[in-house]
Amino acid sequence: MPGAGDAPSDRLRERAGESRLKLWLFMDADRWLVTGFLVAFVFVTLIGVGYLLPAVEGAIRSGDSVDTLFQALLTATITGVTLVLTLNQLVLSQELGAAGDQRERMKAAMAFREDVADAVGAPVSPSRPAQFLRALVQTSGDRARDLREAVGVDTATGASTPDEHLRAAVEDLTESLIENADEVASGLDDARFGEFDVIASALDFNYSWKIFTARRIQERYGDDLDEEARTALERLIDTLELFGPAREHFKTLYFQWDLIDLSRHILVVSVPALLVSTSMIAFFDPAHAPAVADVEMLVPIVAATTTVALAPFLLLLAYVVRIATVTKHTLSIGPFILRETDDVAEVEWDR
Repeated sequence: MPGAGDAPSDRLRERAGESRLKLWLFMDADRWLVTGFLVAFVFVTLIGVGYLLPAVEGAIRSGDSVDTLFQALLTATITGVTLVLTLNQLVLSQELGAAGDQRERMKAAMAFREDVADAVGAPVSPSRPAQFLRALVQTSGDRARDLREAVGVDTATGASTPDEHLRAAVEDLTESLIENADEVASGLDDARFGEFDVIASALDFNYSWKIFTARRIQERYGDDLDEEARTALERLIDTLELFGPAREHFKTLYFQWDLIDLSRHILVVSVPALLVSTSMIAFFDPAHAPAVADVEMLVPIVAATTTVALAPFLLLLAYVVRIATVTKHTLSIGPFILRETDDVAEVEWDR
């Protein structure tokens, strides 16, 4: 049976095996901030290339590269806006349906809420996503304490159950779960749906590993548990199994929310991009670019306008990379471990 040191970390940032800076940029950072970083990077790169390669300015003045570039950018922007509108229709289509379909969705949602209300011991389950998840997380911690007491684990002395392996397994599971539940519940306290805080905190609750560990205890030591301990373990597993679909549901809603925001923002950013691209094609003459204080402004003008024309794509990239990163790390639901790690390899199921 694995010890506490064999279990993967509860925090996604540590389980993912990637740098904190990379995950912060990909997931936690504000999308407008990430877009600003990308815009600055593109602008500085274009300026650097323009001034470090002396032949560039002459090629721009003598050829039709500016027209060609902005014609391509104009076409790409129009295509991108069309794609965004299509994406909006796709998201909207998931909310449309006949009255019977909507009624079935309502019944399923209400049935799930009743199951959660029974699990958390409340007349009605919370209505806000953060509070809903927090209730499940806190209840999981309470169920872990009940299991620890039922099995007879004394956290102060490490005593006293007749089966040393059972005691160690329950102690490792409950200690890890209680600590993780308290940390995640604290992160959900002030979280609001529509911001990434709710999903970020939910991702740090490693429920799949805990279900795997709890079910392994159930299968291996079920006959050694008394009725109270078996009931406590079953209630813990049931609560953890409710957290999985709840997290996936709110993750889906958040993705829809994010895609709608992305669509609105791209439509706004596309207007100046279209105007700049059209103006550069129709009115700009590279051979007569202005100078400021005897400094030729051709390279800065082309770099700045190109960056503005690329802004919709950079904004799209900032949003899509977060959706893709979250999706990658939450592909499975339930006790499936997709990442190959030494910790997981050492605790393969043995029969």
